[in-house]
Order: sequence, then C-alpha cells, then structure tokens
Amino acid sequence: MLSSRWCRCLETARLAFGRVEPWPALDSIYEDRRREEEQTRAVRELVSRPPAGGNLVLVTHGVNVAALLGFVPAAGEVVVLTPDGRGGFRVAGRMRPDQLD
Repeated sequence: MLSSRWCRCLETARLAFGRVEPWPALDSIYEDRRREEEQTRAVRELVSRPPAGGNLVLVTHGVNVAALLGFVPAAGEVVVLTPDGRGGFRVAGRMRPDQLD
C-alpha cells in the first residue's frame, strides 16, 4: 500500500487497508507541475511490472491519475491497472463509489 503524503490520502489508505507507506511520487502535482514528468515516470515504471507478493494499491490524486492515464477519475473512484508484459500497462477496470451500493 503506497500513498501520497497528503493527509486525505493517508487517512483513506489507513481506513481502507490499515497500513500505508507514504511515497512522494504519488504527491499531488496540482499546484506545482515541475515534478509532473518525474513523478509520472516513477509511477508508470512501478505499475508496468507485476507486483511481488500480490496486488499493489496506490492512493493518489485525480490530477496525478490524469497525467498517467489521460482521464480524471471520479472522486473516490478505483482504477485497476494490469502490467501488459511488454513494459507497459492497461486499464483493466474502473469502479465509482456509487457502483458499490
């Protein structure tokens, strides 16, 4: 479980999974785009390879997801990514909070 260091993300991760590891590459790029390329590259590299020992959960910000995937998820939306085996990844699924009822 990796999360942005912003309190809202950390709280979400702890509430949902009980544990969290802050990772600066997931910090919001909304107010300062100078690190956008570097942060997006780090996340892209991580999600492009199969995680060791199970699934990997990342908690971040819509603007960061938009930089990575080209779309802004709904607030609280889950986006599932799968490594494609060729050094990239694909969107395997999406689930909005209103679909959980």
